[in-house]
Amino acid sequence: MGKVEVVEEYDHDIRSVSLVIKAPAVVRLLSYVQRHKQKPSLSRANIFARDNFECQYCGDTLNAASATVDHVLPRSRGGQTTWENIVTCCSACNRDKGQKTPKEAKMPLRKVPIQPDWLPVLQFKLNGQIPNSWHTFLFTE
Repeated sequence: MGKVEVVEEYDHDIRSVSLVIKAPAVVRLLSYVQRHKQKPSLSRANIFARDNFECQYCGDTLNAASATVDHVLPRSRGGQTTWENIVTCCSACNRDKGQKTPKEAKMPLRKVPIQPDWLPVLQFKLNGQIPNSWHTFLFTE
């Protein structure tokens, strides 16, 4: 093979009928691979990942079961389903805001919604649980 170098290993093994190897935790590519510049698709999961599973009105930390999405400018008032108009929201704030704008509801957004790059999506796929052995190699908060 010769395409990667194992930098860190997990404590457990990967076993087959004839082979036992340590499970790689971090690998380094030996030659550069061009990354596609495609932005992630708009989905509930990606909205939650972008917003770090935090209600964008009250700041409460949510999980996938309790999180909802809110149109900043309600659809009933011409709001579109775009990255810039959808935020993660708890049920209580979603109910309280209703069909109002954040200004009308006196519920300012904690941050302006934008289209994310790939990293928040990667964090979501890991369910917010980034292995400790990865932190040295990733730009995480």
